[in-house]
Amino acid sequence: MHVLRVANFVSPTSGGIKTALQAWGENYQAQGHRASLIIPGPGPEITEEAQGMVFRVPATPIPGKGYSLMWSRAGMAQLMEAIAPDALEVSDRSTTRWMGRWARRRGIGSVMISHENMTGIMVRRTPVPDGPAVWAADLINRRSAHDYDAIVTPSQFSAQEFFRLGVDAVVVPLGVDLETFAPVRDPQAHRPPAPDELIRLVHCGRLSPEKRPQQSIETVRELARRGLNVQLTVFGDGPLRDELLRRAQNLPVVFHSYITDRAELASKMGEADVAIAPGPLETFGLAALEVLACGVPTVCSDEGALFEVVGDGGYIAHSDAEYVDGVLELLRRPDARVRARAQAEKFSWHTSATRMLAVHESLRRR
Repeated sequence: MHVLRVANFVSPTSGGIKTALQAWGENYQAQGHRASLIIPGPGPEITEEAQGMVFRVPATPIPGKGYSLMWSRAGMAQLMEAIAPDALEVSDRSTTRWMGRWARRRGIGSVMISHENMTGIMVRRTPVPDGPAVWAADLINRRSAHDYDAIVTPSQFSAQEFFRLGVDAVVVPLGVDLETFAPVRDPQAHRPPAPDELIRLVHCGRLSPEKRPQQSIETVRELARRGLNVQLTVFGDGPLRDELLRRAQNLPVVFHSYITDRAELASKMGEADVAIAPGPLETFGLAALEVLACGVPTVCSDEGALFEVVGDGGYIAHSDAEYVDGVLELLRRPDARVRARAQAEKFSWHTSATRMLAVHESLRRR
């Protein structure tokens, strides 16, 4: 089977979607299938990679967002015809929705992967009142369900907005590279920090509004106010970086430049005592899963999908104030690092890719 994947919101500094696309492609190929991928350029450029053939096409930058969009339907359709896939997998419900209809006309199955929660975006990130915002999200989701043969989501949380419409979305959790993201400290040797010992925290997530990175800053502020010797390292980038730099003035917060080498990132994250993952709209939380795999227990929000991922490997905060409680609790928990790693080991890219392929196969048998 030749699976064509298409994704618009991918950039050189992308996080979860870029990682998922690469891991799925590599596993599709390893399981005897062909994988191709179309993403924004600069292009045109074609490369053969472990994840399959990658086509980078000309795209229009979105000012201030760090992304570019592929707009040319005629050019995209021509490229897709030339690739001639047996199955279509699209990681975008808006700008590429026409592709589901393209696949239907050619008699091939199409899958839309919902990487974001449209209801949460409409309610939290638009000035529209909650009622109309939910109605608008439902309208968008109904159209996606109509245009594609199957909807896949990475968590029960992200599936709920489809379930309420009677759409039978398939939940396929993401995975983690357990070899790259591995403990650098002995999980069995975890102990509470001595008085005045430096407590090392790490922020998990892109620096964008829906991730609420300011919560990590404010947690450090409160811990420092209580007299703890704490330091937060923020990995990654995003549109809120400058605002966060101002907010973190006079606080023990270090902003690390974007790290492209995954092994280096794992090594640095693995030195932390506790991670903070505050995103309330996460449809999965791959950054949190990766830090768990490094044996770092994680405080996360009780909203969104993070609690599904973090599970027994961390602490679920039910309010902003509970992030401080969570950090202190995980520092005291004697088996916190062991439990973090054990939780991450429940997720694998091989299993995730196998379940994705099963969805495609089911559509071919229709």
